[in-house]
Amino acid sequence: MNSGALKKVCNISKQNKFAIFCLLAFCNLGISLPAHAERLKDIATIQGVRNNQLLGYGLVVGLDGTGDQTTQTPFTVQSIISMMQQMGVSLPLGTSLQLKNVAAVMVTSNLPAFAQPGQNLDITVSSMGNAKSLRGGTLLMTPLKGADGQVYAMAQGNLVVGGVGAAANGSTAQINHLSVGRISDGATVERAVPSNIIQSDSVNLELKESDFSTATLVVDAINRKFGQDSAVALNGRVIKVQPSANLSRIAFLAALETINVVPAVSNGKIILNARTGSVVMNQAVTLENCAVSHGNLSVVINTSPVISQPGALSSGQTVVTARSQIEITKEPGKVLQLNGGASLSDVVKALNAIGATPQDLLAILQAMKASGALHADLEVI
Repeated sequence: MNSGALKKVCNISKQNKFAIFCLLAFCNLGISLPAHAERLKDIATIQGVRNNQLLGYGLVVGLDGTGDQTTQTPFTVQSIISMMQQMGVSLPLGTSLQLKNVAAVMVTSNLPAFAQPGQNLDITVSSMGNAKSLRGGTLLMTPLKGADGQVYAMAQGNLVVGGVGAAANGSTAQINHLSVGRISDGATVERAVPSNIIQSDSVNLELKESDFSTATLVVDAINRKFGQDSAVALNGRVIKVQPSANLSRIAFLAALETINVVPAVSNGKIILNARTGSVVMNQAVTLENCAVSHGNLSVVINTSPVISQPGALSSGQTVVTARSQIEITKEPGKVLQLNGGASLSDVVKALNAIGATPQDLLAILQAMKASGALHADLEVI
């Protein structure tokens, strides 16, 4: 390396050292980097602007012999008979239908806010019987009802199933799921959900997560934007906003959603999944001074049969006995000192250093919480 290149490396090293020194100085002085601001529409919703779930029961026809086995799903036969009677077709009493191309299904969809009659919705069709596949089927006209029992949409169309399957001579092969299909724009809205957000005197905002500090910050940001006393927090989640008289209601809501707010720092929280062993922690998790010991004890017992054969032409009998081998393995215990004020990265590095598996973390974190050394809320899902 020539002298010019060496001088450049030295200059870069000096600059890096100076930057690191400044960063450490800021940390020691308690000066933190500015938090990321979020739009109000990302952390709060407008009360009354929401989706509504729709549900319906229908029939899928045109299946290639993969429908419900009607002897085991009597509701499918009852639905067919009722539908045919409404169309003027009467079946003789005692008629036994053996249908293979029909399946009873449940149809679900979401009715978005401000949806108007004539608007199309995507629907999901799910088999509720023992149909093998819904591939190639057609959903007959199905009314979709809300929680109030009123019909808000009508669904009908050809299903699109993402899976495929085949069977021959007792062998089967299947890719993805065959008993659920989807119809794009398969439902038409017939009734709109009334909304009084335009006529109401005030607008209520609902934070996605209850937090008194964040609610106060949102109120301050709204008052700076639209004037004093424009917003007031009713509790840790709901904020009452008085619309501006200079703007239309839609323009006011559009301007309200674009306000930037820096949310308050959330509490330390750890999510434990006891089934999968996964552990998720946020950056607010901290520790007090504590020591963690880790060591595993495993016992393995192998039992194998031992057969004793008698000699030839002897009057002895064959004896079968069992021989067991017991092996005990104990990993050396490790004790790790964790200093107080450790951040998330320190916690993860420390626990990985002692070889803790995700299942071990469940017990270790619960013990640390019980001892008072862990400053975080534990939630087991």
